[in-house]
Amino acid sequence: MKSPMENELFTINNYGSVRIDIRRYMDDKGITRNALARACNTRFEVINKWYNGYVEKIDADVLARICYVLSCTPGDIIKYDL
Repeated sequence: MKSPMENELFTINNYGSVRIDIRRYMDDKGITRNALARACNTRFEVINKWYNGYVEKIDADVLARICYVLSCTPGDIIKYDL
């Protein structure tokens, strides 16, 4: 018996990408990565990844803390580019 997946044609679509942008909000508030890490009670390395846009998996708790400290919403710092 053949698998339903056999003889199927799969295509790779361009679904776009998600971009993190906290740098602008940090600059507006005059807050450094060290200060944000302390205020969010997280490691500098975590904030540094967010700052540089290298977040692979979004931790909702870290996102909530960042938004609280920077007085913004997730939609302000997470962008979807098609």
